Amino acid sequence: MSIAVLDSPADSPETAPDALAGFTIGVTATRRREEFCALLERRGARVVRAPAIRLVPLAEDADLLAATRAGLSAPIDDVVVTTGVGFRGWMAAAEGWGLAGDLAEHLASARLLTRGPKARGAVRAAGLNDHWTPSTESCEEVKQHLLAQDLRGRRIAVQLHGEPLTDFVVALREAGAEVIEVPVYRWLPYRDVSPLRRLVSQAISGGVDAVAFTSAPAVLAMLNSARADGLEDALIAAFAGPVVAACVGSVTAGPLEARGVPTVQPERSRLGTLARTLARHLPEHSVTRLVAGGHRLEIRGHAVAVDGELKPLPPAPMAVLKRLADKPGHVVARSDLRTVLPGGPSRDSAEHAVEMAITRLRRALGPSGIVETVVKRGYRLACDRGEGL
Repeated sequence: MSIAVLDSPADSPETAPDALAGFTIGVTATRRREEFCALLERRGARVVRAPAIRLVPLAEDADLLAATRAGLSAPIDDVVVTTGVGFRGWMAAAEGWGLAGDLAEHLASARLLTRGPKARGAVRAAGLNDHWTPSTESCEEVKQHLLAQDLRGRRIAVQLHGEPLTDFVVALREAGAEVIEVPVYRWLPYRDVSPLRRLVSQAISGGVDAVAFTSAPAVLAMLNSARADGLEDALIAAFAGPVVAACVGSVTAGPLEARGVPTVQPERSRLGTLARTLARHLPEHSVTRLVAGGHRLEIRGHAVAVDGELKPLPPAPMAVLKRLADKPGHVVARSDLRTVLPGGPSRDSAEHAVEMAITRLRRALGPSGIVETVVKRGYRLACDRGEGL
C-alpha cells in the first residue's frame, strides 16, 4: 500500500525550517546523496548516511557493445528509454566505439518511449524526438501501452536500468516482438557495507524514524543486507510498524510493497518533493502531543519539544517518555518501563537503570512536575487521563 502525499506550498508549515527537527532519517542514496541530505537537514532532520549501492558503468562492456550491434543490424521500431543517465551513457559509449552516427540514425527512425521526464530530457538533448511518456513514470504503464498494440514482428530495444526487466521483456516477446535488451549499467553493493548494516540495526531498534529510498536496487540491497544477518523479517516488521519507508516513486517502492510494506511517496518522483513529503508526513503521523504538568509536550523521534523548545533526549530517557505517553496520566510500573530500555539490562541492575532514565528524563525536560513518582507503584505523566492536544 502506498500513501501519496501532495506537494506542499512553499510557505506551508510542512516546509518550515524546523519541520523535521527531532526526527532521524536514514538515506540510502548514492547519486546526489549530499544534495538530498542537505534538503532534509535544512528542515532540521538528523540524517544517517548509509549508501546502499554503487553504479557500475558498462561503457567498455562486451554485452553493451553486442546489444548495440544487434540493434544496428536492422531497423528498430521502438526504443524504451528507462533512465536519462542510462541513455546518455549509451550514446557516450557508442561514440567511443565510433558507432554514434549509426545509432543516432537508427533511433531517429524509431518510436522513442521514455519512462519519465529525465529520460525524455536526455532523448531531446541528443537531438531526437520522443514519442510518448506515461503519466505514472512506470515501466508497467509503458508495457501496457505497447501490449495494447500489435507487436508481431516489431523490433524493440529496451534500455535496462540496473536490474533485469524480466517480466517486461517476456511479455513483449510473447506478444510477438523481437526484444533487444540494452544493459547500459548495473548496480553493485556499496564497497563499505558497514553503514548499511548499522542502518538496518537502527531501523529495527527504533533508532531512525524513516528510511528514504531513491531507487529499487537500493531497497533490494538493504533487504539483502538484512537477510545476510538474519534480520530481514525484523526489518520488514519495523517498516510495517513505526519506521516510515519513504520512496521517491512507485518503481522504487515495488520491492517493499511486494512484501506488504506500506510506503509513503510524493506525487512527483523528485528528490525535492520526497523531502517535502517527509517534512509533512512525519510531523502529522509520528508526533505525540499532550499537556503534562501544565506544559505542552511534542514527542518526536529523538527529541521532545517542551512549550516549543526542542530538547534532544538520549535513547533510554526517550524510550521511557514514549512508554509513559502511551498511557497519559496512568501509572506505569517500573517493571514495564524496564522492558523498553535499550540493551535489556540485567535483573539486578534493572531498578537502578529505570531510576537513572527517569532522573535523566526529568533533567532534560527542565520544568518540574511533568513526570510524577507514585510511591511503590511507578511513574506517570502529570496530566488528566487521556489528556492531549
